[in-house]
Amino acid sequence: MNYATIKICDIANGVGVRTSLFVSGCTHHCPGCFNAEAQDFQYGKPFDKKTEDFLISELQKSYVSGLTLLGGEPFEPENQRALLPFVRRVRELCPGKTVWAFSGYTWEELTGVSRARCEVTDQLLSLLDVLVDGEFVESLKDISLRFRGSANQRIIDVPASVRTGEIVLWKG
Repeated sequence: MNYATIKICDIANGVGVRTSLFVSGCTHHCPGCFNAEAQDFQYGKPFDKKTEDFLISELQKSYVSGLTLLGGEPFEPENQRALLPFVRRVRELCPGKTVWAFSGYTWEELTGVSRARCEVTDQLLSLLDVLVDGEFVESLKDISLRFRGSANQRIIDVPASVRTGEIVLWKG
């Protein structure tokens, strides 16, 4: 997997100061995408152990609330496979930090039958606190929405949704 960029003090993509990883590769190609260059799976730099270690060191800072995964598309199957071991490390080495992910795939696509589903999807979802789901829709763009680009996107409380078997929106 490649990544497009890392933001070490991001306040736009989740609650608090976050370390955000923008992965490369996305097959949605949403018109008006804010990060179109990251749609190319070859864009950016290789996501390697050195990069993981750097992210972990940033996440361990006391003022950092957690990790945010964006893209590109973190839930492209090839990206999921690379992210799962990393997010497991984050959970192990950075207790108390939250993990957010933004995906153009909906909760229903990630938990049902779709091109996004692979052998690690359920495991990766189980490590998230919050999922912002749904493709960006330019005609529904609303800059007043918190943590979303368009009105169709939802902010999902992942642990509560897994526990209840129904989508529970994040109340943050």
